[in-house]
Amino acid sequence: MDDKMTFLGGQTNKFNLYHELMQIKVRDILLISSPYDAWVMEEDSRISERIVSEYRGLNLSSPPRLTWVSNIEEALELLDVRFFDLVILMPHLTNMKCCSMGKKIKEKIPGIPVVMLAHKQVMASDEDLCEGTDRQFVWSGDAELLVAMVKNLEDLLNVEHDTKEVGIRVIIVVEDSPRYLASFLPILYKELVRQTQALLEEGLNSEHRLLTMRARPKILTARTYEQAIDLFEKYEPYILGVISDVRFPRNGKLDGNSGIDLLREIKAHRDDIPLLLASNEPENKERAATVPAYFVDKNSPELMTIVRKFVTEHLGFGDFIVRDIDGNEVKRAASLYSLERILRNIPEDVFVTHCQRNDFSRWFYARTEITLANKIRPLKGGDFPDWESHRQHLLGLIRERRMQRQQGVIVSFNPKDFDPDTDFLKIGSGSLGGKARGVAFICSMLNRNPWLHEKYKDMVIAAPRTLTIATSGFDDFMEMNDLSYLATADIDDEKVAEIFNDAFFPGWIEAQLWAYLQEVKFPLSVRSSSLLEDAQYQAYAGLYSTYMIPNDHPDLERRLQQLVAAIKLVWASTYYKAPKSFSQRVNQRTDEEKMAVIIQEVVGQRYGNHYFPAISGVGQSYNYYPFGKMKPEHGVATIALGIGKSVVDGEQCIRFSPRYPKILPQCPTLSDSLKNAQTTFYGLHMLDGEINDIHEDANLEKLNIADFENSGPVRMLASTFVPEEGRIRDTAHIPGPKVILFAPVLKHKLIPLSAVLTDVLKLAEKGMGGPVEMEFAINLFEDGRKPEFNLLQLRPMSARADLNQISISDSDVKNAVCVSSHALGNAEKNDIVDILIVRPDCFDVSKTRQIAMEISKINGQLIKQKRKYILAGPGRWGSADHWLGIPVEWPDISGVSAIIETSTESLKVEPSQGSHFFHNITTLGINYLMVLDKPGNVMNWDWFTAQPLVEEGEYVSHLRLPVPVILKVDGRSSQGVILPAKGSDDYCLLRECVY
Repeated sequence: MDDKMTFLGGQTNKFNLYHELMQIKVRDILLISSPYDAWVMEEDSRISERIVSEYRGLNLSSPPRLTWVSNIEEALELLDVRFFDLVILMPHLTNMKCCSMGKKIKEKIPGIPVVMLAHKQVMASDEDLCEGTDRQFVWSGDAELLVAMVKNLEDLLNVEHDTKEVGIRVIIVVEDSPRYLASFLPILYKELVRQTQALLEEGLNSEHRLLTMRARPKILTARTYEQAIDLFEKYEPYILGVISDVRFPRNGKLDGNSGIDLLREIKAHRDDIPLLLASNEPENKERAATVPAYFVDKNSPELMTIVRKFVTEHLGFGDFIVRDIDGNEVKRAASLYSLERILRNIPEDVFVTHCQRNDFSRWFYARTEITLANKIRPLKGGDFPDWESHRQHLLGLIRERRMQRQQGVIVSFNPKDFDPDTDFLKIGSGSLGGKARGVAFICSMLNRNPWLHEKYKDMVIAAPRTLTIATSGFDDFMEMNDLSYLATADIDDEKVAEIFNDAFFPGWIEAQLWAYLQEVKFPLSVRSSSLLEDAQYQAYAGLYSTYMIPNDHPDLERRLQQLVAAIKLVWASTYYKAPKSFSQRVNQRTDEEKMAVIIQEVVGQRYGNHYFPAISGVGQSYNYYPFGKMKPEHGVATIALGIGKSVVDGEQCIRFSPRYPKILPQCPTLSDSLKNAQTTFYGLHMLDGEINDIHEDANLEKLNIADFENSGPVRMLASTFVPEEGRIRDTAHIPGPKVILFAPVLKHKLIPLSAVLTDVLKLAEKGMGGPVEMEFAINLFEDGRKPEFNLLQLRPMSARADLNQISISDSDVKNAVCVSSHALGNAEKNDIVDILIVRPDCFDVSKTRQIAMEISKINGQLIKQKRKYILAGPGRWGSADHWLGIPVEWPDISGVSAIIETSTESLKVEPSQGSHFFHNITTLGINYLMVLDKPGNVMNWDWFTAQPLVEEGEYVSHLRLPVPVILKVDGRSSQGVILPAKGSDDYCLLRECVY
């Protein structure tokens, strides 16, 4: 499978195609002119500066470099030592001198393009004699002409390859007058490039923008009838439009009917090509109508306006204008999404007319949607049994392309016309933040590995639709409200939230969110994405706020108010005590932190008044707590029914290895299964028009599984306890209490969850260059739809310190006061003298909240003294369920160096820390020793309680040793020990094992 994991190359197939376009570029130009002309060009016209400015303004790459010489002798010498793509001749007095110079240059370097830039109109007789130049223009001092000349030459050099390989479109311009060509060509190029720039796919990065710009149509020029016919015949399948003068040479002589005859000839072969007749004689407008062709007066002050209208309305660059059979505008579409919506209700006669004129394919060609246009262009009405079939086929093609083109791309949000099906939208500039980068990477990873979708064709593997507000929004909010002082202020979280809630929200963000909510009606999760969140080595996982909102109020303004309130509070959490204490631990300045915000679709379906997914979970590619024949590299997953708060907070869940999904360490017996199985879950309360105050978990409700026995997820995932048989049966379709052990999935493979987890984790691990952790949610359907596996978040697990090889000898184990066969980390520490223990003799599982408060108080004292400590006590540390362990949060234990998790008779649980708690302790190198209730694990409480006492609380004792203990954790074997210091009185004493 590894050979299929594609990360290098970076581009989708579409953009790889564009890499091959416009291969030949004009990079160096030799200018031969008088010193005066060169001076005027550089000093008065600022030609070099203006060329660079024009290129940057039009988002073009690689502006050419101009080199000036004053005579032909210098030019010929320079051509001996340097290569030039183009030579420009500016005549001193006569055109004949230019023609002579051009001949000498072409004799020296055959085939080199030579252009004459004259100060006055060149006569036809002069042009016939001027064999030394390929093209003539009249110079008016405008830098835009040089840009047009360069782009026109590049078009000519690349057109054959680009049309043949990709199908790039071609516009033919027929004009024999150097003066009119010099004024007309810049107008056309400027409009063409600007229109193409306006049509670039939203949110593409700079490289993608430049690549897409290469796909703009090419402009080819002809000055005679014969040249024009040759171009048409050669590139006829690719012609987008033709613009022609009326009078130009035919058979060597000026002919006043050349333009009319040319357009009629083209119309006879292809009646779908838009034609524009350009003339300085207004009476030719009537002749144009006989072709028929559009008309523009070259001398009209509205020349640019008319050309722009022709380009936008008839060459497909503007909105797609739906017209009735009389030519009246009915509707217009600015994007694939809006065109798809219009096509759903388009009348038959209008649809057929647009198809006959190839309007759809032309519009797609202009928008660089070449593959889509190539599929649509050959279609005829006769290919389908009826027009409705034709319409549905076209709708299918557009939707397929629309979904494909936004995969793996960060799309800049356009409030005027955005596609709500886009995977990843971005508002503002600056960073996406760590969490959003992980989501964006998921989208990119899924797009670049089509084999994954092919392998699991019966399951949809995707990421939820996501909108990110980048850090520029946070910067604007902080600056306009002058809130930077909060980085150093000691203020309670509630007060910080109040300050942010009362602050002014940036209007530019609010306007875009208003447009977003007009289209988006699904429930939303508003999550933090700070610069440091989910970073490789200092991840602030779970320290910031998340809010879920139903987004179901009929009044858009009310929904907007709730969304804005949630965003403010996510920003506010930047300055809460938990992340501040974490920052102190990692020596990070709080004022350096910035907060982006993720607004993400909540995965799930509605069941009654609640909304939740069938399964939520966390998968890790490395298992720090392998069981039995499991190995650490097999990875581990923890899953629960409903919204994933159960998993990340460490409540009752099912933990398994994707390699051995039938082995559940926490359910070895019937009684264990009944005790450890999930009995409650979280769902989002759909308010049906009500609005709750925004606070964390405001809309989340803890629900009893027994109340949802008739819901789809319980029917598909539950087992049933049959008391009279004394067993649990793997079905929910019989009477009896329901037990959530996920047997239909883990044992009977209702969906290939284990295989998908294995492949996705391996793929993500390869992409991130190390162990990873991901959050996911699964929708299951009873109506035949494919199940959906949604990747919500991806972050690196902290790199384990594998540089130092830690050895734990038999002697160490023999003399240790604590031995763990399931220890986390890889370290040897000998700098700890403080120990906090939750005394076993007074532990009460109903008092775990009070115990957490006691620990928090001592932790604060030790932090002020800059003392690290060991923390020991029963149950899952950091569990949100206080019946499973002591519910400390990060600020409560921010000074800890190692944690010991033990068992008591009243509290024996499997190791399954909350995802965020687990991630942060691994990030900071905090060692975690799980002392299991089985042989080989030791916790010598007598030794610990015999140490010097600093302070004794109701439940917690603070001990301080005369000399530091030695803590060793071997990351290879997951074994950990704590030893009295060598030479101390305790070192050689026999210790009594509790187990």
